[in-house]
Amino acid sequence: MQHTEVYEKELAFQAKRRRATVHFIKMISDFWYDDTIELILFRNQLLDRNVSEILSLLEYAGDFVEKPISIFDALEMAVAIKKIELPASKLDIGKLVYEFHTSKLSIDSFIADKLKDSKNANGFEPRDVVLYGFGRIGRLLARELMARTGKGNLMRLRAIVTRGEITETVLEKRASLLRDDSIHGDFRGTVRADIEKKALIINGTTVKMISANAPEEIDYTVYGIQDALIIDNTGGFRDKEALNRHLKAKGASKVIVTAPAKGVPNIVYGINHKDHCPDEVDVFSAASCTTNAITPILKAVEESFGIKNGHLETIHAYTNDQNLVDNMHKKYRRGRAAALNMVITETGAGKAVAKAFPVLEGKLTSNAIRVPVPNGSLAILNLRIVNGASKETVNHAIKQYALEGSLVEQIKYSISNELVSSDIVGTAAPAIYDSNATIATADGRNIVIYVWYDNEFGYSHQVMRLARYVSKVRRFAFY
Repeated sequence: MQHTEVYEKELAFQAKRRRATVHFIKMISDFWYDDTIELILFRNQLLDRNVSEILSLLEYAGDFVEKPISIFDALEMAVAIKKIELPASKLDIGKLVYEFHTSKLSIDSFIADKLKDSKNANGFEPRDVVLYGFGRIGRLLARELMARTGKGNLMRLRAIVTRGEITETVLEKRASLLRDDSIHGDFRGTVRADIEKKALIINGTTVKMISANAPEEIDYTVYGIQDALIIDNTGGFRDKEALNRHLKAKGASKVIVTAPAKGVPNIVYGINHKDHCPDEVDVFSAASCTTNAITPILKAVEESFGIKNGHLETIHAYTNDQNLVDNMHKKYRRGRAAALNMVITETGAGKAVAKAFPVLEGKLTSNAIRVPVPNGSLAILNLRIVNGASKETVNHAIKQYALEGSLVEQIKYSISNELVSSDIVGTAAPAIYDSNATIATADGRNIVIYVWYDNEFGYSHQVMRLARYVSKVRRFAFY
């Protein structure tokens, strides 16, 4: 009988937790669609999550900060936030709960104190966005832009530019590729092709499909698009001269290319974006997925221990650049079947880090191995450090960077003993630090660090962060 009573109490508590979570999910949606306030949980997105996903994220949050964070804590914090007037904001409710636990203030006084700087937040106008190209990164950006449209007062996806005639068949195929993805799953929304408008109707909103062979040929104002940010994800424009062609299009004002580029600032958001003001620079590079993964971790290590030198080896998922079966390829080894072979190839990530973080100039060598997985990559950093450190010391330092400071969006700290590449698919942080894999030599002078990254999803979110900065629609943030 005693066991039955315990079990019944557990069931009752579980139901109570899930009801509270349903209430919390409604508040998350109301905040976003009514007030353009986005609640996150230690950098994890909460919008469009179900009950089980929210509870799982709360469990991770508690393990991360080594202090329980319950749904009741999160709900109480959300109710307190609702009482005050805020501008468009991004708030980490996990960090707020964590800090409140150590505060002696009432929850209302605590919130008022923590969010007091929101009164100084600058206003901004919505920004039109055009995706030039619609490949792997382009479609993920489209998903993210449309999922985060909200009231439409941040960034608005207005058009997608591709080559070739826009027929009904082509439009349907574009819609299908956006709707269904073999790696990232179904789009959480609706996508419909409209051949009369030559557009995709995404979540009920019209996004024009424009056919063009050259960027300077386009007049975006014909489509009601003004002062647009062009995100070039074709991979075909890699230097300042080529990228400036976008600025000759009527209605375009800024450009981001989703690849390393010559003659323009190569940005790893969170590291060097503030070095280049959008009022003074028109063309930006978002660097590469690997550069975005390793630079935040390297910055944390350099500032904590100093780096003498090191080697980077990236174990990278195969990409569309490789051949599905053995065939001719302009680069060595990449012609061999991507899904059957590990392929040694070059990477410029070691040198590229120095463009964003110059203190590491000349200190890193690098190479790459493409492996038979479609997504999810791993960077191994073998570093000789100035100040000796143990595994525990290194992990503690990285954890602090993941918890507070300027790199909290860039570094996710993993405590899992079972982490594998498929687990990190869909992670918005560009760098997932594998704390259990860290190695330090006995003298503490050499460390080996393992950094996972979703080379599509995590990188796309770095592009989005840079896009918000360039568009000057950055919200008040607490995280």
